[in-house]
Parts: sequence; structure tokens; C-alpha cells
Amino acid sequence: MSVEVLFAGTGTSVGIPMIGCRCSVCTSSDPRNTRCRSSVYLSTPTTAVIIDTPPDFRQQMLRYKIERLNAVVFTHAHADHFLGFDDIRRFNTLMGGVIPAYADPVTMLEIRRVFHYIQEIPAEKGLYRPLVDFREITAPFTIGDLKFTPVEVEHGKRMTGYRIDHAECSMGYVPDCCGISQQAIELFQGMDLMVLDGLRYRPHPQHFDIVASVEVLRMIRARRSLLTHICHDIDHATLAGELPADIQPAYDGLRLQLPDDSAEPSP
Repeated sequence: MSVEVLFAGTGTSVGIPMIGCRCSVCTSSDPRNTRCRSSVYLSTPTTAVIIDTPPDFRQQMLRYKIERLNAVVFTHAHADHFLGFDDIRRFNTLMGGVIPAYADPVTMLEIRRVFHYIQEIPAEKGLYRPLVDFREITAPFTIGDLKFTPVEVEHGKRMTGYRIDHAECSMGYVPDCCGISQQAIELFQGMDLMVLDGLRYRPHPQHFDIVASVEVLRMIRARRSLLTHICHDIDHATLAGELPADIQPAYDGLRLQLPDDSAEPSP
């Protein structure tokens, strides 16, 4: 039994193309340079989970014809990672019940402040509001046949990455990061897939640049590694040609099956 990984969004906080920008990437005809805000959809025959609900969440669900969702997992409460959450209500109808949402305590507090009207019981007649079971996480947890291990990394007030394990495979997902501990690196080591923040070529105070991200990925030594949360400084084809084969930029709509028997461990 495998896990399908769908990159619903791989862009930075403003998305690509940016409003009012006429640079070569924002006007590119390469569809891999069109990037919604970052999120990833994981599915097995029995379980379907989205990590983060960016402002593009509804658009992403329609584009990839996603009609099954068992839970939402959040990394942090920056606008580009959770402001599409209200559209979870359509999945209440499709799935026929309450949808659980998982987040660390700091992130959960902010999500519940912004979406203060969301609760677990139906609203009064005539109102169509999400039904959510909010679950704070302080330790590993399971959703169906997927095990999530929260990993705190450096990025603003709070950012939680995840190691996700399945019976036959494992992956890490850290879309926003400017620093990662040795303990976290050891936890992520040797996985089938590692997804890490790789914002741009130039340094940034809250994100890994390409060089820093590659350095960390070399320490993690996953069988395959992908960069996400990419800004308009990056042309997909150019960066793909500059990176080693086992470390590549992700792009919106990329689908992977784990385990991927064609991937070789990083040196």
C-alpha cells in the first residue's frame, strides 16, 4: 500500500505570478512557474489529509478534483498557510461529518481567534459554517494509517514541521524554516522524501535560501528531496538544471507515489 503526495501549492506568501509584476518568471509560459501558496495533500486508499489551508485552498481542491478529506494538519498561523480554512465546510458535506484539525497550541490559538465562529456543532438553521474538531498536538498522533511526528523548527513565532510515517514509507514536510536543530535533522534522516523551504537565491531572515536548504538536505540524506515555498526569483527549469538529481524544486500539481523504488539514497 502506497502514499500519494500531491503538491497543491509550492509558492511563497504572495503566490506566483505576483500582482503587478512583469518579471520573466511571473510572465513565464512554463506552468511550473505558476505557484499557489504552499500546501500538500497526502492520500492512501483509506486516509486523506491536507497540510495547511492557504488562501488558494478552494482553488486547489477544484483544480485537482479533491473530494475526500479526513483531516487538516497545520504547520503555523501565517496568513498564507491557514486563511483558506473556512472552505473546509464543503468537506463536512462531502464526508458527512465533523473534520478534525490538528495544530500545536500556539498555532491553534491563532486559528481559533481568527475563525472564532467555527465549532463542532451545527450553526442555527440557515447558516453554513464549518464543523471542526480542534485537536492540539504536543506529541506524535495518527490519522488513519498515517503517523505524524511534530518537529519544531525556526520560523517566526512558531513553526511545526512533520515527519509522516506509513507502513512502507516516510517523508518530512517543512515548508517554512530558517533554522533546524541537530535533533530535528536526525529525526528526518534517511526518509524516502524530504520537503524543505527553499525560498530564493539570496538570504532571507525567516527562510532558507537555496544554498542553505541544500546544505541541510545533504545532512538529512533522504532518498529524494524537494524544495517548496519558492518565490518569483526562481525559474523552475533553471534551478532544476543547477541542482543535483536527488534535490529538485517541487511544482504545483506534482504527484509522487511513496515508496518510490526508483529513488536512490543521497550520498
